[in-house]
Amino acid sequence: MAHRRGAAVAELVAAGAMTALAVTWASAGVGAGGHAGATSTLTEPPPVAMPSWEPYRPPGPLGAALDRDDAMPTTAASVHRTRLSAKLDEARHVIVGREALTWTNPARVPVRELYLHLYLNAFKNERTAFLRSRLGDGRGSKMPRDWGYTDLTTVTLVDGAGGVDLRGAIARHSPGDPEDETDLRLELPSEVAPGATIELSLTFESKLPDVVERTGWVGGFHMVAQWFPKVARVRPDGSSNHFAFHRLSEFDADFGDYDVTIDVPDGYVVAATGKRVSERRAGGRFEARYVQQNVHDFAFTAWAGAVEARARVGDVELHLVAPPHHEAVLERTRASVAAGLACYGRRFGRYPYETLAVVHPPRDAEEAGGMEYPTLITTGGASLAFDAVRFVEALTVHELGHQWFYGLLATDEHHEPFLDEGLNSWAEQGCLREIGGDASALGLPGLSVSVDAMHRLGALSGGRDDAIARGSADFATASHYGRLVYSRTAALLSSLAGAYGDDVVERAIGRYARGHRFGHPDARHLLAALDEVGGPALAEAAKIGLFERGWIDLAIVDVGTAPRRSPHGVFDREGGRETVKTTDATGEHDAWVVVARRGTLELPVDIELGFVDGTRRRVRWSGRGPWVRMSQTAASPLAWAVVDPDHRIALDERLDNNARRLAAAPAPLRALERLTHLGATAALFALP
Repeated sequence: MAHRRGAAVAELVAAGAMTALAVTWASAGVGAGGHAGATSTLTEPPPVAMPSWEPYRPPGPLGAALDRDDAMPTTAASVHRTRLSAKLDEARHVIVGREALTWTNPARVPVRELYLHLYLNAFKNERTAFLRSRLGDGRGSKMPRDWGYTDLTTVTLVDGAGGVDLRGAIARHSPGDPEDETDLRLELPSEVAPGATIELSLTFESKLPDVVERTGWVGGFHMVAQWFPKVARVRPDGSSNHFAFHRLSEFDADFGDYDVTIDVPDGYVVAATGKRVSERRAGGRFEARYVQQNVHDFAFTAWAGAVEARARVGDVELHLVAPPHHEAVLERTRASVAAGLACYGRRFGRYPYETLAVVHPPRDAEEAGGMEYPTLITTGGASLAFDAVRFVEALTVHELGHQWFYGLLATDEHHEPFLDEGLNSWAEQGCLREIGGDASALGLPGLSVSVDAMHRLGALSGGRDDAIARGSADFATASHYGRLVYSRTAALLSSLAGAYGDDVVERAIGRYARGHRFGHPDARHLLAALDEVGGPALAEAAKIGLFERGWIDLAIVDVGTAPRRSPHGVFDREGGRETVKTTDATGEHDAWVVVARRGTLELPVDIELGFVDGTRRRVRWSGRGPWVRMSQTAASPLAWAVVDPDHRIALDERLDNNARRLAAAPAPLRALERLTHLGATAALFALP
């Protein structure tokens, strides 16, 4: 998901590092100001710990076969079949809906309760959990002008006797929060045995707010998301992964099969999750039916006045939707999707669906942009005509990447958002390099800025304030969420790749993505894959970086050179004592350098020495211990020394202490890198 900054600064590029930094540089204020006589409260975050619940598949060897697509799962364990009908009342901005839900207990134990997520209730009034959370600027910080909510009109357990009315079995508010109605417990009349199936029939009306936090309406545009009663995921131990709608949180759900009929006024453009299998027009209305298996959500847009285009990329049918006069954007989007499908598919497993819809929301609907749903993504933003700013490419590739992270993996975005946004921010860097090279974020004459550089900038901006692996509702500010979950995760993985090898980290995450497709993996599965491919040192470094506020600063703290001479002094030899008073130069030179590793991350790194005669030598250091002293003998005096000469450790906090010079010969102080760093900083305020 891409977040956005408020009006004080123009919208930032919202994909990859740009996506992260749009949050990173949001205001960091929390809460409204106090008043005289107010009671002070102190809120401290819960401890950061590895997941305590049992995963669907325990961590274990994945095997080299999962470096390819042949061995990866091809279908999900379908927990539900959901049939929905949605009729848009365009005057009231209401979805009149029916839902037939066939649910199979996936747990090993009987289940007596389900939780229904009614997330449009987050926009019902000022006292919801969502609107009580003030985390600075960014997406979701505005107050709706037109409230949104979901009213359940009937809830029936279907049985042979005609059905059991369950409206009285639904809690009136979210657990422990009498002012929130986004997470409602449904008590079932009897236990559902493992593997047994029940059928629920529901009718509801969903009132869309004006566009806020991924969903809503403006003019004739309707982004219909979080719109139907959705059952929370049930874990193998029978517990439900349920939670109220929080501002920074996204979702978690079981895989299932959707069959959805959408009814809108004739002339509206409809784009939705899944494949359109039928359509008809009658009585001034347009009805389209969509079907999709092996997904965990369903969203659609209904838009009067949009333009659309269709294209094919390999086996995938693209449906592109945008405001009028955006034809150039549609073509750039198509090209970006084509490149992204190839890149992500090669690295993390083939895209398995037949369709992909890409929606570019209109002006004033920015909060509906930069979002992902199964087989449907939204882009967005202004000033898209400038080719130098790779906004279209970056945002499209970022949102497309969510079809893998979290779409096909279905990780828990509420408790472990870095498994989605962080891994995707790292993954997109490689795909955007294939599209834009060193100018993957910005390309101007004499200045190229990469997404990688912007991730580094975000990662080091207060990146030690908290751990990466915190739940989305537990960050102090939206700014911390952006810096840590997006940028610092990407920079951490880049650093691990720089230390242990690009191929090692690439294979590990590729094996993780293929092996746990449709499997709801958690952090332990990721660490197990890194251990399996790269060894325990790599996995331990990842764990420290994710869970323990890991950091690193490499610095050259001493360097020297001297001509080597024959020994002189007093020597006891056979035949008597000899005093050598003169020394003869051997023609060789001694050189030494001391490198300090500050911080908690121990990463292998290169140290390079350059000599006056132009020769260079490079030595690999394990990175263990607080420092290392390296000595060399050479034919020429030492001119300079550099630690991490290729700048492979993206989390290295300072670049100005990585090199020392002794002679007139120039040391590679990476002036171009510094210019790129300054360019990335400037881009934060210059990009649209």
